[in-house]
Amino acid sequence: MIFYGKQNIDQSDIDAVVDVLKSDFLTQGPAIERFEKCVAEYCGTKYAVAVTNATSALHIACLATGLGKGDVLWTSPITFTASANCGRYCGADVDFVDIDPYTYNMSINELQNKLQQAVIKPKVVIPVHFSGQSCEMDKIYELSQKYGFKVIEDASHAIGAEYQDTKVGCCKYSDMTVFSFHSVKIVTTGEGGMVVTNNKDLYDKLVLYRSHGITREPKLMNKQADGPWYYQQIDLGFNYRMTDMQAALGYSQMQKVDEFVSKRRYLAKRYNELLKNINGIQLTYQNEDTNSSWHLYVVRVDFSKIIKTKNQIFAEMKEKGICLNLHYIPVHTQPYYEKLGFKDGDFPNSEKYYEEAFTLPLYYSLTDEQQDHIVKSLVEVLGE
Repeated sequence: MIFYGKQNIDQSDIDAVVDVLKSDFLTQGPAIERFEKCVAEYCGTKYAVAVTNATSALHIACLATGLGKGDVLWTSPITFTASANCGRYCGADVDFVDIDPYTYNMSINELQNKLQQAVIKPKVVIPVHFSGQSCEMDKIYELSQKYGFKVIEDASHAIGAEYQDTKVGCCKYSDMTVFSFHSVKIVTTGEGGMVVTNNKDLYDKLVLYRSHGITREPKLMNKQADGPWYYQQIDLGFNYRMTDMQAALGYSQMQKVDEFVSKRRYLAKRYNELLKNINGIQLTYQNEDTNSSWHLYVVRVDFSKIIKTKNQIFAEMKEKGICLNLHYIPVHTQPYYEKLGFKDGDFPNSEKYYEEAFTLPLYYSLTDEQQDHIVKSLVEVLGE
């Protein structure tokens, strides 16, 4: 069975984890700092904070901005629910900005229009780099300066991607960037996430919120330490600490990140060539300022030209040994968000995308032969 995503673990990854298991530290040890430094240097940022997953990374990033009750967070409807839930965790209201119908990223025109019309402006905007392609960050940054909101890039799909010849995560046009290291992501720690930033004040808050709101830093305490054992809880934080085993795996994986991304780009280009003349299929448009890391490969099917339903296509592809997926169900149509007042028709580009989209298998170890089988099967299923 060919699944939509799959991790790539080699002996060097296994050895890295075993080395930690034989060491003195399983958590809060030197592997964490080494992994953080590696990601920060790769992206070109000053600071990095490793956490349990990208959801917790989004949560503490929002907390670091001061997001809370009475504030509003905006994000894209085409994302995993965590991109919106992080605002709710902070007690803030959440709203959405519809997608561009070609890149599937947050539409700049929609964002600009919504900002002009909104009575209550957002405190935080989270653009999502869908499938590994960066949003138009320079334009989002310009709007942030005009309207006074913070920008947190959700780059869960986009480690290794580039925007205007800089790495996604450099935070040139944002306050913070969040990465995911889930098992099907480009680089994995099993579960895991990271926040990167160039702002020392934000970094200090991120570190604090990651670990119960507790500090041992004298400069952050409100009185002199009683002794070397002393610590203070100065805020309400969480236990979002990554283990050293995960960090060791992440560091080992980071040594291969460019190789991973290069293979994904090769496979995406090959998909484009194989599918470009297939009737009824729309490929994802790539903005000329971006170089995607291709976490996902999404196509859209024009069902006015296809007699089968989406369910039929999924089932028949599975019979041929291929598991498709769909990224994502628009967040505003989830029952939780419907209870908050959202409804069908609120974000038409996102809803139309959902009706037509499929995620095809794409991962480092996918072979040309497997890819040929996927395309041949899809053509057969659509044409029957």
